[in-house]
Amino acid sequence: MSEQQVDCVWHKGKAYRKGYTTGSCATAAAKVAALMVLRQHVIDQVSIVTPSGVTLHLNVEMPIIAGQQATAAIRKDGGDDVDATHGMLIFARVELNDSGTITLRGGDGIGVVTRKGIGLPIGDSAINRTPRQTIEAAVREVIGAERGAAVEIFAPEGEERAKKTYNHRLGILGGISIIGTTGIVMPMSEESWKRSLALELEMKRAAGLDKVILVPGNHGERFVREQLQLDGECVVTMSNFVGYMIQEAVRLEYRHIVLIGHPGKLVKVAAGIFHTHSHIADGRMETLVAHLALMGAPFALLEAVSQCDTTEAALEIISEQGWTGVFERLAIRICERVAEMLRFTQSPPKCDTILFSFDNQVLGSSRPLEQIAGELRC
Repeated sequence: MSEQQVDCVWHKGKAYRKGYTTGSCATAAAKVAALMVLRQHVIDQVSIVTPSGVTLHLNVEMPIIAGQQATAAIRKDGGDDVDATHGMLIFARVELNDSGTITLRGGDGIGVVTRKGIGLPIGDSAINRTPRQTIEAAVREVIGAERGAAVEIFAPEGEERAKKTYNHRLGILGGISIIGTTGIVMPMSEESWKRSLALELEMKRAAGLDKVILVPGNHGERFVREQLQLDGECVVTMSNFVGYMIQEAVRLEYRHIVLIGHPGKLVKVAAGIFHTHSHIADGRMETLVAHLALMGAPFALLEAVSQCDTTEAALEIISEQGWTGVFERLAIRICERVAEMLRFTQSPPKCDTILFSFDNQVLGSSRPLEQIAGELRC
């Protein structure tokens, strides 16, 4: 990136370097490949203007010219927001023709859309709308109004890298997505992470689902499979963004939301904390102590729990002394907190909560487990 682009954003007093998206890489690679065909010589640097108006000066790798066809690659740089595609090469192959039109397709390592809900037709390459537009515009600028071109975007490492992404859950199979609405990667971007999670909610709703299980992560997915005997079709990861994902589910008109997770995350919701990352708030032990006290637990237990560093340690003490009923109370309280958050929502969805231990045992639920699971199967 040029000196203009190696700028930073500041987060908690530290500077983080911006990067550029796979969409910017594909656009730059297509533009330089088209230029090389026309000029018939290798080019080692190319400039593009991103949708956000930032000019990128990018180094070209592995340029090859073969008659009316050329191939070039741009290396993805996520700045300080290192993701699964950081450092990989995004290639474009451009072949000129006399058709007057530009065609675009994804090749090796670019995923294929297999489900509705992400804004692309089933069977299309996973090249999102903005990158499609910028790729076609960049090539058209180079070749002029009369010529045509066949453009192929490919990424030899794409299939392997995609295993580290959420693509398979979105129905994008066989490779990475070419994405980016601004062309620039903003480091530490919580909003982009939240949006990627909400996209899965949208995809499942588009597929006709009106019941969803929200889980903090992989442990919740495993519990759903092994204990509820449900497949992962109705499961969506919410990470720490409990309130945001509930609001998104409401926006999409889901009728039934089930929160499933370990108390280490979800006990915070019982205290009205809807962003569960530790840098936002904690209150786990305080919440446990408060509910145990309301049940009449002895002072010695309350004091022991208050001294615990982890919810798992507190769980062991609570279990040893026979007070696990607190988790059913917490599950019910979590649902009450959700209802309070949605009190101004017309026709809010039904909400249930299930809490489980790390060994996959049910600790407590807002209603009988069989009843919740039965309704999810309907």
